[in-house]
Amino acid sequence: MNLKTLRIQLNQGLVMSMVLASAFAVWKLMSVITMSNSPLVVVLSGSMEPAFQRGDILLLWNREKYLNVGDIIVYKTSVRDVPIVHRIVREHVIEDDLPKRKTGKNKSTVAAKRKSQKILTKGDNNQGDDLPLYEYNVNYLDRQKDILGSVKGYIPKVGYVTILITENKYFKYAIVGLLALSALFNQE
Repeated sequence: MNLKTLRIQLNQGLVMSMVLASAFAVWKLMSVITMSNSPLVVVLSGSMEPAFQRGDILLLWNREKYLNVGDIIVYKTSVRDVPIVHRIVREHVIEDDLPKRKTGKNKSTVAAKRKSQKILTKGDNNQGDDLPLYEYNVNYLDRQKDILGSVKGYIPKVGYVTILITENKYFKYAIVGLLALSALFNQE
């Protein structure tokens, strides 16, 4: 291997590293802007048809304090590994008492109230609500703990590539092979 070939391969490796680092930086920037750990989600099932089809990419926003009945949200529970996209069918706002705290020199106590929202969801194409998808003995999702965000936009069918990669091992190998071949034969 001569010096020129080594230099080209190092350059290609550096360019690939920069592309991956840039993609990661954009993902983290989107996470900060949307206040969601997962600002883009691919629809994996047909439970929200006809609103969303399998393979649609959803754009999430998680800056609202409260969500409304009828909003389409994405949530994740400890029971399921994948995010679930469903519509809010019922909500409750509950006031909790915060612990009393002492203020100032006169040591008076202040009782504060904290409002929390509890949500029940259902897929548009499903017969019943999502209670079987929640953790054992949980009747509602907690707004702060379980919700990744509400859907604010979508890109149709673009995410189907990720479904093919996860569900079809031959497609996954073909993609990896094509990437390897393009890296080998690229002379730039």
